[in-house]
Amino acid sequence: MASFGGDSWLTEHEACLGSGQAIMEKINQRDELQRSGSNYSKINADIRLSLRRFSQDIQHLRQQLTKASSQYHITQREAERRQGLLDNLLAKDKILNEAFKKDITYTAPERASLLNSNTAGFGQDTWGMESEETKGMSIDDIRQQQQLVIQDQDKNLDVLASVVARQKQMGETIGDELEQHNEIIDDLTRNVHRTDDRIHRETKHIRKVGEKAKDWAFYVIIIVLLIAIVVIVAVPAP
Repeated sequence: MASFGGDSWLTEHEACLGSGQAIMEKINQRDELQRSGSNYSKINADIRLSLRRFSQDIQHLRQQLTKASSQYHITQREAERRQGLLDNLLAKDKILNEAFKKDITYTAPERASLLNSNTAGFGQDTWGMESEETKGMSIDDIRQQQQLVIQDQDKNLDVLASVVARQKQMGETIGDELEQHNEIIDDLTRNVHRTDDRIHRETKHIRKVGEKAKDWAFYVIIIVLLIAIVVIVAVPAP
């Protein structure tokens, strides 16, 4: 099955549903043939291939639904409705495989029940699980409704993106101001370090001067004492 966009999920579902109807018709045609005939083997192989493709198509629908739901391309209610349609396809896939393996032959009324789009068989679940919002709407109407919902979501996302952009700009401005303040603080720190080094040098110089002053005072005292002794010795007593 070709890969459709997210808006064509219902179309792809209808195509898958039609494939299931065709497989059921083939199974009933096969059961009317004799097992020993060549036509029986040919149609049996064709049914086996169709069942494999049918299962692959269902898995593709599951992946597309999961992607659309996770990316908010559809509403939660629509996602639940489509999940119900998908569950019905899975149930029919099981029925088809069992009929293929067990060679179940359906009577005319049973075959009509399985193939008629207005009964409980294939086709009914396409619209039988519709919500009140989509009841009576065509596929195009539902697509248009989904487009409107998506457009509203896009507008909200645009508003959110604008807010995020403004917040980002404010953050960048604050970051620039912080960088400028950090540079000023770095300059002050360097100046403080230089001033501290100068204070340490001046303190050491003062200590050296003080030590030298103490030494000179000691020498002066010694000289004064020597002069006093010399004077006392040189002057005769009366």
